Amino acid sequence: MTTINSSSRPRLRPRTGPRTSLRTGRTLTYALVIALALAIAVPVAWVLIASLKQRSEFFGSPWTLPESLHFQNYVDAFTDAHMGQYFLTSVLVTLLGLVLVLAVSVPAAYVIARYEFRGRRVVEVALMAGLFVNVNYIVVPIFLMLVDWDRALIDVFPGGFFIDNPAVLSLVYAATSIPFTIYLLTAYFRTIPVEYEEAAALDGASRFRIMTQVMLPMARPAVTTVILFDFLAYWNDFIISLTLLPGDNKTLQVGLLNLFTAQKAAADYGRLYAGMVIVIVPVLLLYAVIQRRLIEGMASGGVKG
Repeated sequence: MTTINSSSRPRLRPRTGPRTSLRTGRTLTYALVIALALAIAVPVAWVLIASLKQRSEFFGSPWTLPESLHFQNYVDAFTDAHMGQYFLTSVLVTLLGLVLVLAVSVPAAYVIARYEFRGRRVVEVALMAGLFVNVNYIVVPIFLMLVDWDRALIDVFPGGFFIDNPAVLSLVYAATSIPFTIYLLTAYFRTIPVEYEEAAALDGASRFRIMTQVMLPMARPAVTTVILFDFLAYWNDFIISLTLLPGDNKTLQVGLLNLFTAQKAAADYGRLYAGMVIVIVPVLLLYAVIQRRLIEGMASGGVKG
């Protein structure tokens, strides 16, 4: 009999099962998420800690904790650097812009999604084209147009009306964000079954009541999403507010630049970092409040679309 050498037998490689691949994918995903979270959280935490330091502590190691909580930096930023005034201007401009864009976009999106009318296709194409227009590229024509309007009304408003007016800035914000807002809301309205509207119409509800009391509550995740995106666009804007508000009534982003220029020369970095925290905190608070609804909107949009 011939003996078979064990070394000549083919060796079987261990198979990688689906569980092992799933665990590897989860591990890589968690590692990526943790790395991104640290990349965002560490600079924010560093700015927060630096805003509580005194002036003398900045000449040592930048990673040391503050010896005491020096909240005077925030008081100086609000009063001496006028960050409080700039903060109120930004809040006014942002809230008014959100009210204007929602007042126009919600009815327009509902009509486009549910009604058949002549020229609807043209309106949709125009809105789609508006998505590709970067407002930063047309801010100079907008500024020149508003200057011409002020010149035409110089007898009525000698000091000007359209330039250096926060309400006009809010109107510009709303007008430039209408295409994106209508596009997103229209896509969401079309995913809602028509049977809900038919049932409300059988109960005697008007079209306006159906839109406000039936469709709008069901589209709350989409409305929350556009509120967050438009809020970030208005709150973080710099170029448009710098161009249309050239006077003392500035927004927070432009005021922060002036504070950076002044405090860099004075070497008072605590006040500068306090101003940065004032800019960051409202965004973090808003996201913390609407985070759940934002995720619901994205998840439902992905399932229904």
